[in-house]
Amino acid sequence: MKHIFNILIIILLACTSLLGSESLDRRPVRVLVITGGHDYNADEFNRMLSSLEPEATCRIAELPGAYEMFLPENRNSYDVLVFYHMWQNITPEQAGFFSDCIAEGKPVIVLHHSICAYDDWPEYWNIAGGKYFHKETTVKGKLYKPCSYIHDVHLKVRIIDKKHPVTKGLKDFQIFDEVYHGYYVREDVTPLLATDHSGSEPVIGWTHTYGKARVVTLQSGHDTHAFENPDLRKLLKQAVLWVYKESGKI
Repeated sequence: MKHIFNILIIILLACTSLLGSESLDRRPVRVLVITGGHDYNADEFNRMLSSLEPEATCRIAELPGAYEMFLPENRNSYDVLVFYHMWQNITPEQAGFFSDCIAEGKPVIVLHHSICAYDDWPEYWNIAGGKYFHKETTVKGKLYKPCSYIHDVHLKVRIIDKKHPVTKGLKDFQIFDEVYHGYYVREDVTPLLATDHSGSEPVIGWTHTYGKARVVTLQSGHDTHAFENPDLRKLLKQAVLWVYKESGKI
């Protein structure tokens, strides 16, 4: 009887271990959303973030206070960064912690006006893989004029790579959003989304790597109409899950 009891205890411990492991595997991805420097409809934006559940949970940190989240002692409190800010001011020390955090493997989703941030910090343009310029700027010998935008336009989004995990299952779709024109996109990115709208640059979504981290940039996401778009929501969720899964494997 004692022998049978010991076997039962071993089986119970093994099952508990397996369940614990499975529970860890199923833990939601912890997303830290960085905001600041641009107004937005918080209620509608938060509803879009809620659509990431149960696979991911979100909390918001607003700049400049959010700079503390890039410090080494705070990096283990989240898994993925989502940028929805248009901040401009950054000290050399803050820039160092910011870029190191991502280069060491913290993945990023760059949304909409976040490509307009940090006019005077070129390393951020490398992180985002592109830049909307507010003033004449020369990049790698090419002069970029100040970019332009148009609110409230209907545009068709074309899926460039339908097999990529970020766009998998999506077909070309329509969205009512804001478009940007004249912005810079790094030549080494992998394009994911495009449009033929005359007020926009052709490539409106891409991915690349920065250090050990995967980065996905989505130009869409201006206001409520975009936040409610099911295709944009699916893109955001799949981007979050993919960069989390793949970062650190580079």
